[in-house]
Amino acid sequence: MNERPGPEQDPEINAPRSRSDRPIPRRLLRPLQEFLETSTASGVFLLGAVVVALVWVNSPWDGSYFSLLATPLSVGAGDLEVAGDLHFWINEGLMAFFFLVVGLEIKRELTTGELRRPRAALLPVVAAATGMAVPALLFLAVVGGGPGARGWGIPMATDVAFALGVLALAAARTPSGLRPLLLAIAIVDDVGSVIVVAAFSPGAIAVGWLAASVGVAGLLYVFPKLHIRPTPVYITLGIALWYVMYRAGVHPALAGVVVGLLTPSEPFSRPRAVIQEEVSPLARVEHVLLPWSSFVVLPLFALANVGVPLSASSIAAAAGSAVAWAIVIARVGGKIAGIWGGAVLAAKLGLVGLPPGVRSVHLAGMAAAGGTGFTVSLFVAEVAFGRDSPLLTHVKISLMAASVVSAIVALLLLRRAGMGSEVPASGSPTEAT
Repeated sequence: MNERPGPEQDPEINAPRSRSDRPIPRRLLRPLQEFLETSTASGVFLLGAVVVALVWVNSPWDGSYFSLLATPLSVGAGDLEVAGDLHFWINEGLMAFFFLVVGLEIKRELTTGELRRPRAALLPVVAAATGMAVPALLFLAVVGGGPGARGWGIPMATDVAFALGVLALAAARTPSGLRPLLLAIAIVDDVGSVIVVAAFSPGAIAVGWLAASVGVAGLLYVFPKLHIRPTPVYITLGIALWYVMYRAGVHPALAGVVVGLLTPSEPFSRPRAVIQEEVSPLARVEHVLLPWSSFVVLPLFALANVGVPLSASSIAAAAGSAVAWAIVIARVGGKIAGIWGGAVLAAKLGLVGLPPGVRSVHLAGMAAAGGTGFTVSLFVAEVAFGRDSPLLTHVKISLMAASVVSAIVALLLLRRAGMGSEVPASGSPTEAT
């Protein structure tokens, strides 16, 4: 393991400053730095999982891939039993850990990150909102009506691991403020993705089980206030919430988001205690789960969902699919128009300022990078269409094509930005070359 520089040499710690020109405390920057480093590295694992899945499915041993995912697996007994195959447990079970990390990230940014300040949060909120709305509208415009229209949420998601990976490839040509901005946009985007998944949950809701979900969530909210600290208690409540949401007809992976949002962001404090804790439960849980989510859960999800036969017939079928073309257009053009357009418009209207050194062309490159990746988009697609829909093959092929095109466009734009002249720290979109 490489030794990290001390705070006096660490530009990530010393460079950013608050509006009052005071250094941002290291304890607030470290979670951000850790997340950026882990998310960027996880892109390599995700890409490796994609390659393995594609090679496996397009090899003579493709049958073993599908038979493995169809392996039956049951948990529990009697009336409490949950039965499914391996694919179900990866998508519904393991992805709950991913959404737990998403919930923790949202809570952290809202309480101690940039999103806690309305003025600072306005830029990523506007950029993320337009970066979701424009792709969704473009998708609907291309698809028109029919069953394919249910996929309007597919191009909305920003896959932060792949997007940060693209920025890492162009690191020498990007200002330091671009990555935190992309992270904030992705976190706001995660909120939108959660809403989309919830919107596509099955229509038949079991009211009794839904009430039980509210009750379990209430316990997760009250127990920390009663200074109940044993970790097994919260693990049990988290599993119980997953189960009752599953029985209620709500997508059970969303239980992770609820747990993350209810995790205390302040250290436990006991009345009259001599020594108080310095690390919050949120920070401890995120520190433990982030590597597992990034390097295990997401690669396994990609391995289980990206596998698609790439033959002349399947590619030709995707090329003739309105859904596939809608995804490519919405992911490539919609993300650039949405994220870049929203940020530039907000800056020109004087609503927000851009991070130091960030110009319009940097924003365009970052926006294009937002069109790469497919983990959350595939999750949304399966929830929207169902796991057995023939449209999923078109979705997978088009998302891969859109990722390649978006990455190339992003690198070209950031290369162009690197050839431009430097601008002052207060640069605005109007200074773009």
